[in-house]
Amino acid sequence: MRILGISGSLRRDSHNTALLRAAAELLPPGVELELFDGLRAIPPYDADEDTPELYGPAVQALKDAIREADAVLISTPEYNHSIPGVLKNALDWASRPVADSVLRGKPAAVVGASTGLFGAVWAQAEVRKVLGAIGADVVDRELPVMQAHAQFDEYGNLSEDDLRGQLAEHVAALVAATSKKVAA
Repeated sequence: MRILGISGSLRRDSHNTALLRAAAELLPPGVELELFDGLRAIPPYDADEDTPELYGPAVQALKDAIREADAVLISTPEYNHSIPGVLKNALDWASRPVADSVLRGKPAAVVGASTGLFGAVWAQAEVRKVLGAIGADVVDRELPVMQAHAQFDEYGNLSEDDLRGQLAEHVAALVAATSKKVAA
């Protein structure tokens, strides 16, 4: 089973990318997580360019990566109490065409980390809402990692066992939802 990890942060030392790497270490045997690293290259969504001939290789790479994955795990920071623009833009591209979006029916889960006290809960809720509108099979859980700057060690590892346990449960729920879908 392959899970595609998408971090909504472009920052080199992103806590959200570190959270996805931590999730990869907690996966059961036979499950792998691949990080999508092309978010920066995706152009702003433009309906006038919404054809494979026009939207370019970055959008195609995103769509291919989602299509080839069994599930998607998104880790989002919170910008102004909402979704980072680059992440929303990528989801907009992935949602097209609506009838056969690469996210339609795809199991998806959301986690989030922020340096504030709320752990990106509003952004996580917004991403789950967008994924649901697109037609993804959204795991209805959240994992707020608050004060993220204090939750990771200098190597990017989660410091607290309790938080690692919560992340493991979150990922296990995504794996279970994906297994049900594959078996059906």
